[in-house]
Amino acid sequence: MNMEEKQEKEKGNFWLTIASFIVNKRKAIEILFVLAMIYSVLSINKVQVNQDITSYLPADSETRIGLSLMEEQFTTYGSAKVMVSNITYAQAEDLVDDLENIEGVKQIEFDDSRDHFTGADALFSVTFDGTEDEQISKDALEEVKETLDGYDVYVSSSVGEEERSAESLSQDMNIILVLAVVIIVAVLMLSTKAYLQIPVLLITFGVAAVLNMGTNYWFGTISSVTNSIAVVLQLALAIDYAIILCDRFMEEHETLDAEEAVKVALSKAIPEISSSSLTTISGMVAMMFMQFRLGYDMGIILVKAIILSLISVFFLMPGVLLIFAKGIDKTHHKCYVPKITFVGKFANLTKYIIPPVFIVFLVFAFWESNHCQYIYDTNSIVSAKKSESKIASEKIENTFGASNQLVVMVPKGDYDSEKKVLGKIEKLDYVNSALGLANVAINDDYMLTDKLNPRQFAELTDLDVEVVQILYTAYAYNEEQYGPVFTGIDDYEVPIIDMFLFLYDQYQEGYVTLDADLDDQLTSLYDTLHDAQLQLQGDDYSRFVLDLSLPAEGQETYDAMDEIRGIAAKYFGKDNVILVGNSTSDHDLESSFASDNIVISVLTALFVMIILFFTFQSAGLPVLLVLTIQGSIWINFAVPAMRGQTIFFIAYLIVSAIQMGATIDYAIVISSRYMDLKQRMPIKDAITESLNQAFPTIFTSGTILTCAGFLIGEIASDPTVASIGVALGRGTLISIILVLFVLPQILLFGDFIIEKTALAMNISRPQKEVVGRVRVTGHVKGYVQGEIDADVSGVFQGQMKVSLDSHIPGRHGEVTHDDTQNPMLLGMTQDENVAAESETAAKEEQEEKKS
Repeated sequence: MNMEEKQEKEKGNFWLTIASFIVNKRKAIEILFVLAMIYSVLSINKVQVNQDITSYLPADSETRIGLSLMEEQFTTYGSAKVMVSNITYAQAEDLVDDLENIEGVKQIEFDDSRDHFTGADALFSVTFDGTEDEQISKDALEEVKETLDGYDVYVSSSVGEEERSAESLSQDMNIILVLAVVIIVAVLMLSTKAYLQIPVLLITFGVAAVLNMGTNYWFGTISSVTNSIAVVLQLALAIDYAIILCDRFMEEHETLDAEEAVKVALSKAIPEISSSSLTTISGMVAMMFMQFRLGYDMGIILVKAIILSLISVFFLMPGVLLIFAKGIDKTHHKCYVPKITFVGKFANLTKYIIPPVFIVFLVFAFWESNHCQYIYDTNSIVSAKKSESKIASEKIENTFGASNQLVVMVPKGDYDSEKKVLGKIEKLDYVNSALGLANVAINDDYMLTDKLNPRQFAELTDLDVEVVQILYTAYAYNEEQYGPVFTGIDDYEVPIIDMFLFLYDQYQEGYVTLDADLDDQLTSLYDTLHDAQLQLQGDDYSRFVLDLSLPAEGQETYDAMDEIRGIAAKYFGKDNVILVGNSTSDHDLESSFASDNIVISVLTALFVMIILFFTFQSAGLPVLLVLTIQGSIWINFAVPAMRGQTIFFIAYLIVSAIQMGATIDYAIVISSRYMDLKQRMPIKDAITESLNQAFPTIFTSGTILTCAGFLIGEIASDPTVASIGVALGRGTLISIILVLFVLPQILLFGDFIIEKTALAMNISRPQKEVVGRVRVTGHVKGYVQGEIDADVSGVFQGQMKVSLDSHIPGRHGEVTHDDTQNPMLLGMTQDENVAAESETAAKEEQEEKKS
């Protein structure tokens, strides 16, 4: 084929024109990728990773509102629970002194009660001078561990937990990624046809992965869950695209030189890969509609990952293929993936048995999956690998019992109501302790918020009554309460905490003088009161800190929360009471789960069915395919239900979307081949051949995604990540089994449904150019030395560029050259055959003119 013929051929094929441009400009494109890689490598460390899963709760949820208020109005000091085992009580008391002397440690709580010492185990409650994010708290915690080095110690603390979790998870994911690459290489060794195809695939994916990690910087902050598993999921979800182009190249390279083979292969692969990617992208997009914004975070990152994978395959891989072309030619080997003809035979034998059995099993799986017990607290997740913090928390809980902290916030200022609420809450059986300003005792007679008149305050502080009266008068003026000044200050009562803080301010400004002893007492008391105020009283709200002997989640805990809310609401109004804690977070997550579950299920299935409808131009086939994969999802989550296990709700939502969006491709591969092959052979042979042709793709992609999921589940120490991995690995394996051993029977059994629901319309029919003497059967529309739109059955001599439809729904029309030795079906556009036929037709025409 000369240059002019090549150019003419490219003009008539849009995708070939695009592919030729990409291949011809590959050097410039490679330079752009190098620049993009440099940018991405430099940007990876700039990505902010968010470890706080509660930050993705809906903005109007009670927990999110409460956490925002707490962050704005209160100071929460870092704390730690430190359990030392195999020591005596006397040794534990000695350790208290050692721990209190550590810089950065504010307070150590320890006594001989059951809450702090039992058997040979001591539990120290440590409070630090800074918040959990401040360095002083982190340094103090490390020194606590060093001080207790040599003891049998278990430390549970949120101080520095984000950094420890991130570091541990990063190490886990590096191990997972290495193992995943080893598995991928092993799988590709079996499924490829040349050894040097493997580096081409790895280079293409590696570039796509780095580009995705670097461009995460565009979003500022991403969740730790997304950050940890995105690269593995990208590898598992997008490796197919590179394999498709590589296989196309190997096919075309059998008859064409490397450069032409890449062009033709790319022209055919672009629409095929783009169509395949749409179903996966649709699953990720569905996640973005979740109320729980972790779904949006993961969905947008994975959509970007798939798009960047497509860009790498379409623009970078052609150049890489040409670089390795000679090496590929020299390293050919046979494909070791076996044919599965026996599966096709099994499908034909059981086509009337498996479908009804599957329907019954589907109903059962649906029922069981709906009765699965979902959990919403990460501490409730049972994972194969536990972090050091998780092990310590469980050890402390098993020894000293469960401890669940709950915060109640009410409008500040009404100390009497606060005292009554705290008094009633303290009497509840499941409340271990309740702390608020209103129930902090300063001696045997008074609470911190009790109101005292000048004489009582003078007795408490050993100040002169006259001085205190002047102080009370100044306070009344400061608070613009002028009545007591004129009616008599002796009966004016002020809360102790307010008067002490006012006294300290006046002392600091020089209006009040004290002797040395009172100075020391006032300064010490002020420090204590100021700390208490920072933690328990904000600008608008007062905070009660409750310790409950209840689990973090469950109906019993939620009922207790309602009871506590009801007590506070009697004094402050229902709308003014805000509860915050792990339990409220779990309750909010449970509330959003119901709607998110419906959104994910409906949108994913709807998006996929719309894509399949236009792909196959059939209303029935998409329903059969989606039903098969939806069945695999129900079975996936029926398994833990039947085993009495729990499922973390995030794993259900995310895996449902990924499983539908990604594994539907396996069903599409078989169905598309079946729809094509059954036009040329009996359906029983078509299904067998479809399985043989599709199995290498399913084997490669399915094995990678399954192994990636199980590796994440077994190795990741983060319980959220691990739960997603286990569910994804199990779900992919179930999808593969159904696609191979159930879908073929459904296609055979439901073939009449597929045919009856096929569209007999000219939707995007590809036009074919045929030159020479041809036989036409079917409906023809196009230009034949003029325009034709008619039902034709006969022979045409000349040149036509037409699209054809048969009268039979789901079947194409037929164009064959009128030469029994060289028939040509619509869809077979081999240029060599067309050129040969054109030459034959021209010779026949010349002979007719001579005669």
